[in-house]
Amino acid sequence: MVKKTYYKTKDYCKVKFTFTTDGAVDIKIAGLNNNWTRPLEMKKKKDGSFTTEINLPKESTHQFKYIVNDRDWYNEPEADNEAPNEFGGTNSVLVL
Repeated sequence: MVKKTYYKTKDYCKVKFTFTTDGAVDIKIAGLNNNWTRPLEMKKKKDGSFTTEINLPKESTHQFKYIVNDRDWYNEPEADNEAPNEFGGTNSVLVL
């Protein structure tokens, strides 16, 4: 799940990511701000879901994927869109 919070007086949007999948020990987000080499760590909650928040510039577009257990890559089911990637799959797209 992706929740966007816009501020009238700020040039950024606060984005909260929440993701759950069976067997997850850790989850990271790769690709935000075009950073595929340094994924953003998500924190595990008591209910088993993982969550994190990040401020991203308004009027921007970001491709990303969730990395589960440093091995499996997943798209966000509620993303704004999907875009093809160089590996023959797709990336989630976030539009702010």
